[in-house]
Amino acid sequence: MIVERIWTGNSLRNFNYLVACPDTGEALAIDPLDHEKTLATARVKGWRITQILNTHEHHDHIGGNAAVVAATGATVIAHHRAAGRIPGVDRGVKAGDVIKVGKRVELECMDTPGHTMCHICLRSHTDQPALFSGDTLFNAGAGNVHNGGNVGDLYTTFARQLARLPDNTLVYPGHDYIENNLRFTLSREPGNGDAQAMLPQVTGHDPARSTVTTLSDEKRINTFMRLASPGVIARLREDFPELPDPPDAKTVFAKLRELRNKW
Repeated sequence: MIVERIWTGNSLRNFNYLVACPDTGEALAIDPLDHEKTLATARVKGWRITQILNTHEHHDHIGGNAAVVAATGATVIAHHRAAGRIPGVDRGVKAGDVIKVGKRVELECMDTPGHTMCHICLRSHTDQPALFSGDTLFNAGAGNVHNGGNVGDLYTTFARQLARLPDNTLVYPGHDYIENNLRFTLSREPGNGDAQAMLPQVTGHDPARSTVTTLSDEKRINTFMRLASPGVIARLREDFPELPDPPDAKTVFAKLRELRNKW
């Protein structure tokens, strides 16, 4: 499996992806908002885009579909309940469905509600596992629930699905927010040495060359995956003195998301 991360350079800081089979040159485009860069990248690499996967229905993830389909004839894949929200869906997928790319690439669909209620993440069936997490899991952060989402479902997705993936899973999110997210982590847990060490590496960085974190990294630097940390809880209690002692993880997650919304 070959992964090409495409930095759009737009105001929303989107990443687009091409996942290609090294044997056949067939490629899957994930959320190809910047259709020009996506098509140009495939052309330079000698790949043929045969499928598009939209992680969810927001315009900054589906806005390039029509142009890519027009240029390639690619099949559009999305959550099985997203057809009314995403024009031109050819295949609706559920949890456990597999998207095959060429001869050797298999990507398993995960039904990951929270950011929206029709959100798909993809996990690779490869020796080096990878997660294409859309707007569910960001580097050092979590998606918001402003436009059709639910924070309780987002917590459940984190706790019951993402946190159980192998620690060496590479994380490929839909946006580059790592610098700001690390600053939020440190505002909630000032003593987090791993976040302190990573922040200078990404301050003012070129997102096109940004580090690719693993799930193990996320468990150290992502406050939304550190819900039992005494430092996180103590700092949270300053903002929410009514927190039970000890607070349950779901409440901690929801309160952190509430703070991040205004941060």
